[in-house]
Amino acid sequence: MPKQKTHSGCKKRFKVTASGQVKFARPGKGHFLTTKSQARKRKLRKGSYIAGKNADNIKSLLAR
Repeated sequence: MPKQKTHSGCKKRFKVTASGQVKFARPGKGHFLTTKSQARKRKLRKGSYIAGKNADNIKSLLAR
């Protein structure tokens, strides 16, 4: 059986931590930053973790 390839889009957007959680950066920090408040931009700096079935789906796309 052939090897499973890693999904190119997922490897750019997600990281799997040592404990197995899927980490990602919050979207919305790319452009149009002048219209967003400082508090909103500050909250976008912090990453977050994906839980449940979504995390399992992403792990399968990352061939983990």
